[in-house]
Amino acid sequence: MPPILIGSEIYRRSTFGGKHPLSIPRVSTALDLIRALGWLDPARYRDSPRASAAELTRFHAPDYVAALERAQAAQAVSEADRARFGIGARGNPVYAEMFDRPRTGAGGLLLAAELTHDGGEAHVPGAGTHHGRPDRASGFCYLNDVVLGILAWLDQGLTRVFYLDLDAHHGDGVEAAFADDPRVMTLSVHEAGRWPFTGTHSAGLTRNIAVPEGYSDAEAAWVREAAILPLIRHWQPQAILLQAGADALAEDPLARLALSNNAYFATVRAVMGLAPRLIVTGGGGYNPWSVARCWAGLWGVLNGFAPPDRLPPAAEAVLRALTWARAAGRAPPEHWFTTLVDPVQPPGSVREEVVAACQAVMEDLPDSMAYSTL
Repeated sequence: MPPILIGSEIYRRSTFGGKHPLSIPRVSTALDLIRALGWLDPARYRDSPRASAAELTRFHAPDYVAALERAQAAQAVSEADRARFGIGARGNPVYAEMFDRPRTGAGGLLLAAELTHDGGEAHVPGAGTHHGRPDRASGFCYLNDVVLGILAWLDQGLTRVFYLDLDAHHGDGVEAAFADDPRVMTLSVHEAGRWPFTGTHSAGLTRNIAVPEGYSDAEAAWVREAAILPLIRHWQPQAILLQAGADALAEDPLARLALSNNAYFATVRAVMGLAPRLIVTGGGGYNPWSVARCWAGLWGVLNGFAPPDRLPPAAEAVLRALTWARAAGRAPPEHWFTTLVDPVQPPGSVREEVVAACQAVMEDLPDSMAYSTL
């Protein structure tokens, strides 16, 4: 089955509001860019359903789901709910679609798991909320759609799922959900010393690579060849879920990593075919141009489309229509408008801490893993 793209118009009309980092258009811009490139057969697009309360409580506490629904309806949160569930606090604001928007991402991943039941690939740029906890909002994430998607695969009878997290922030919610589950291996590659200040150790099927500030394409290639691909081959998964949070890109304001989108494209290209099922999600990413170009490009990678040297006028118009209140938005470089692929970085050295992190993540692997593939 050819890849399926899952999206929704809710992302166009929904915003976290004010100066919140997620007040920018991301998913809608990526979808518009994909269409403007002529890369979307309508038969390959699915509108995301909204997960029901019953579907959400496969992972989330019923009283927490009820509190989210209550806060959206009232557009207010009680002090008790704020304190208990983290709603309306610590970057998780009350806004018009604060329940419907995250449950759309969850519904999209549940649909992706269903569509890949017998194999295949899906791209769900509106999903990837990897910080959500069973009973509280965390890190702009009200629900954990990643966990729900993986659970849907497990409910189908899969016993070897690999979760790869490329977001600049540690995928702590997913790690915690599956830390003791022998059916799921998690690997998060994230910036060291950045919120949530976890992900510094590896144990069992939980693997973490904390990379230093300025992490480059050359270092990402090293991590890919020395750790990501060996671990996937080692685990021999039946399915891979790849969270492609775009905040590891050099232009992102909430991290200090230095990747170009070529590093994302190379990683997705490398893992394709290593499992019968692949779902690629969005996640973090707080520069509207770099996020949209990255996630649209990932759809191109899944389909084997070659990006044009210069974007067609319709695609360029999508990008030129964006505005961004941050300083970088007042004088964006021309290639943010005219190209999909970032300039190729010159070859660079790989720092010792990156090499050491890769070596550490390959140590003390459980005996249950398929060592014969190394």
